Amino acid sequence: MLASLSDFLWGKVLIVLLVGIGVYFTVASRFVQFRYFGRMFAVLKTALHHEQGHVSSFQALVVSVAGRVGGGNIAGVAVAITLGGPGAVFWMWVIGLMGMATSFFECSLAQLYKRYEPDGTFRGGPAYYLTRGINQRGLAILYSVLLLVTFGFGFNAVQSYVVATSLHDSFGVPTWLSGAILVGVLGFVFFGGIQRIAAVAEVVVPVMAVGYFAAALLVIGLNLSAVPGVFVEIVRSAFGLDSAVGGGLGVAIMQGVKRGLFSNEAGLGSAPNVAAVAYVPHPANQGIVQAFSVFIDTLVMCTCTALIILLSDVYQAGDASVSGIALTQNALAGHLGPWGGSFVSVALVLFAFSSIMYNYYLGENSLNYFSEENRSLFTGFRILVLGLVFWGAAQDLGTVFGFADLTMGLLGVVNLIGLLWMSKLALRLLRDYDGQLKAGQTPRLNPEDFADLDIDRRAWPT
Repeated sequence: MLASLSDFLWGKVLIVLLVGIGVYFTVASRFVQFRYFGRMFAVLKTALHHEQGHVSSFQALVVSVAGRVGGGNIAGVAVAITLGGPGAVFWMWVIGLMGMATSFFECSLAQLYKRYEPDGTFRGGPAYYLTRGINQRGLAILYSVLLLVTFGFGFNAVQSYVVATSLHDSFGVPTWLSGAILVGVLGFVFFGGIQRIAAVAEVVVPVMAVGYFAAALLVIGLNLSAVPGVFVEIVRSAFGLDSAVGGGLGVAIMQGVKRGLFSNEAGLGSAPNVAAVAYVPHPANQGIVQAFSVFIDTLVMCTCTALIILLSDVYQAGDASVSGIALTQNALAGHLGPWGGSFVSVALVLFAFSSIMYNYYLGENSLNYFSEENRSLFTGFRILVLGLVFWGAAQDLGTVFGFADLTMGLLGVVNLIGLLWMSKLALRLLRDYDGQLKAGQTPRLNPEDFADLDIDRRAWPT
């Protein structure tokens, strides 16, 4: 029953909504993700600036990358190729490019409606723009509950299981010991709040992403002459010209779209919770940065895994006996020797660790929406999450993952309803940014230009 509901939600409802909204925002914005692609790098230079007492734009980026870049890049791509053939990778690229536009707008809106906190930091996300932007507190409450259940509890236990089993299978580390170490390290991070999470992510995420990217480059270098052929195979398979699976074109599209959406999370409303905390001069600045996060996840990291698999002798079309993490591990081991498989395990541990930090903050942000003052509530939540991390390390959590998969889909539906409702405002925000750039100005949000909206002026000092 659970699997059927999840398949219906992800296989039909969300594909239509996410693809449709991605295309709509792409066209309505005059292809913002392409127009400002070069600007993404210019914005990243200023994003490194750290305002005292605030989370920088770059830190918010790496925290969101911590959540987006994970098991979906290592295992999800392998599943997509196994079930949908090499052509699934092409459709992952397409959905990633469309998702960049969706992410731009949802994260820009999160910035616009962020709230100033007593400690000088910011809070925001879909719950805040659903309440302040369209006065839909009911949707905001539903969103916050789903966010808490999905990321705060469900996926944290699952990620702990992934870490513990990977270390046990590769290095013989007892699962209880992995759980205990995770609890100790994560406890230190959690009790430092978003600023400590951001500081740790600023170190861990670039190391894990660059390390995995470097391994992929090594594989490409060792098989350079075969790389053009792999890209040709991906494109041919994507259009059913050389399909590697019985279902042909339809299966390739379905798997590519589904795994692409699951990997980059664009439109699901998770990343805006982190995007809102950054200190930026204009909401669209962080929208541009977060669109780049989708590019890193789907166009760079997923492609790395695809090339590792398709350049190896391990992958055989139509053979589903080896899939997921095992396929990626075996492929890298085939390229680089036995240590390649161990490298994937270490990368997976770092990916999962960073994802737990990200998931925890999403859960904390959902609690903050209900109660901003009750600090003991947050302490209890941190202890409960750490308990789930320890418990999850020794459990087979297939049912928990299935439930969290379903609630994450519902989370996306709620957020997408809000985005459609606020699409005119989102485009108005982009026009404000475009107009200032055209006038030769450095874009800054002037609260007076949005005086008709319920924004927190303390978050946007002139």
